[in-house]
Amino acid sequence: MSETDKALLEGGPQDLPDRIVEITTPGEDLKIEFRNGYEHFRPSRREADTAQGRLPVYEWWERTEMAS
Repeated sequence: MSETDKALLEGGPQDLPDRIVEITTPGEDLKIEFRNGYEHFRPSRREADTAQGRLPVYEWWERTEMAS
């Protein structure tokens, strides 16, 4: 897997288990399942140096609840 297949997540819940996640299509919004809902992240124009290399930064922008 190349570095472009991963992203660094910023913002959202502090207890989100993973801050570096795999992405399937670079540049598209991410929807992460968490606590009976979804955390939504959008790509930013920034990159960050991480232990796994230089990665694109995705910023949290909203949460949606799963239908009961």
